[in-house]
Amino acid sequence: MIGILTHHWAKPNLIEEARKLLDLNGSAQTLAKGFVARQTLLSLTDQTKITSIVTWKSEETYDVWKSSRERAQIMTGSERYWNKPPESERFSVV
Repeated sequence: MIGILTHHWAKPNLIEEARKLLDLNGSAQTLAKGFVARQTLLSLTDQTKITSIVTWKSEETYDVWKSSRERAQIMTGSERYWNKPPESERFSVV
């Protein structure tokens, strides 16, 4: 099993919209093969920082989701919400 930790930094005037977009993406993930769980974390020190932790059965199932049409449709144009590109890292779940 793998975990994906992703940090997003929303533009200050678009925080709520950015969070809704990430929640929509998260809801769509739950229907994907290999999805295990997802949590959203809101920074206590930076109100623009939205972090998600998502677990998948394998890197392969995550890669299928990452390149899926569903994800592409949801995330098209999402760059307008962010102050800088998201940072993401994969981990082994032990």
